[in-house]
Amino acid sequence: MDWTHRLRLRNLQMLLSLAQTGNMSQSAELLHTTQPGLSKWLRELEEDVGVPLFERLARGLRPTVYGEALIGHARRIEAHLDTARDEMAVLRDGGDGLVSIGFAGASSVDSVPMAVLKILEKLPTAHIRLMESKAENLLESLSMGLLDVVVGPSNMHVQDPLIRSEVLYVEPIHLVVRRDHPILDLRKPTWADVLSYPWALWAKGTPVRTAFDKALIEAGQKPPVAYVESNSATLTTTLLVHSNMIGVTSGRPALRWTRMNILSIIPIQLTVSGSVTLYWRDDLASRVAVKAALDGIRQVVQEFSKDGDSKGTLPLEKKPRAKARVRS
Repeated sequence: MDWTHRLRLRNLQMLLSLAQTGNMSQSAELLHTTQPGLSKWLRELEEDVGVPLFERLARGLRPTVYGEALIGHARRIEAHLDTARDEMAVLRDGGDGLVSIGFAGASSVDSVPMAVLKILEKLPTAHIRLMESKAENLLESLSMGLLDVVVGPSNMHVQDPLIRSEVLYVEPIHLVVRRDHPILDLRKPTWADVLSYPWALWAKGTPVRTAFDKALIEAGQKPPVAYVESNSATLTTTLLVHSNMIGVTSGRPALRWTRMNILSIIPIQLTVSGSVTLYWRDDLASRVAVKAALDGIRQVVQEFSKDGDSKGTLPLEKKPRAKARVRS
């Protein structure tokens, strides 16, 4: 008989506990079983699989390469079961389903929140979970089943064959400041002008920061002397609104802030651009709330692009649309 047929959810919990504690007696206590019983189960599992799953060391257990692989599968199974449990609870209570959306950086300002409104227009009682994280963590969470959809930079490397991707848009990078910033009084501000102010920058390694650093090199300029680094769009925006700091952001958030009369774009054209991609698990796309999320994100992108040119830019003099009514 295939050894997987003998595995039960209890066995997955035992495996994950051993991976977490690295200690047989501690796991036995947490699982309310005996150490000899847990040790016997692990030994029989290793015999069934045909490879050692843990190294027995003086100070405990350490997963082998085979163990790490099986533990990864167990974690994904556990995450999918947790999602199934939570979605069944939402549906049982009369909701429209559950979807978890992950996003990085500037997507928190424009694409994702506007897509959430689209989802709620279609599924008013959907339960939506949002998680902002570093780009490198998003695909891992998607692969693990902790996320259903991810909106992030296009340069993320996809290894999981179940993950599909679709480039949503390519856009320019802009320098932004508060609406009454003195730099806007200059007819043609130069790099020397903007670099004389303090800056609020995205952290090193983020897509917007990488693009900005490249733009500085191409313009033959040195990085600003005084600056604050952050991974938070909210924190950065607050700093810009309440100071003379200068910030850098991608096209859509910059234009969204301009339409809302929060920030203004400095008329210095950068030679760089960035792109945003939609990622999702192919095996989850048929769930009602997940499909609504994918459709909502695409719709937001299409509507924004119709307001401007093929790069998704928007005429700065265009008046903002009336606010949509959202059902809650």
